[in-house]
Amino acid sequence: MNPSRLRCLIVDDSAPFRTAARGMLESGGITVVGTASTLADAVSQSETTHPDVALVDIDLGGESGFDVADALHALAVEPAVVLISTHNHDEFTDMIDASSAIGFVPKFSLSADRVRSALADAQ
Repeated sequence: MNPSRLRCLIVDDSAPFRTAARGMLESGGITVVGTASTLADAVSQSETTHPDVALVDIDLGGESGFDVADALHALAVEPAVVLISTHNHDEFTDMIDASSAIGFVPKFSLSADRVRSALADAQ
């Protein structure tokens, strides 16, 4: 994975957040190859776009971002999953640590550099 040419999938149930995150990430040099709002959409998008990293909201309305992380982890060509949330990391520490995700970034501090940092920390 080339950190300067990252391909990203954004999984979040908020359309305005997906739009804002796409703009912010792309201005930071990360290519957003797709967006999804459900587990099924995330798997489908990942299978067709082959992102390097998937940013997955922990709370997807009626679905769990942890379930999405596990589903993406099971794919033949799995993206690295970074969980995101408006909630504090401390609220989910045990579940994040037990998940297949490589890290967590709070939504309020999401940036291209934070995504690259999460990926570097996981290596």
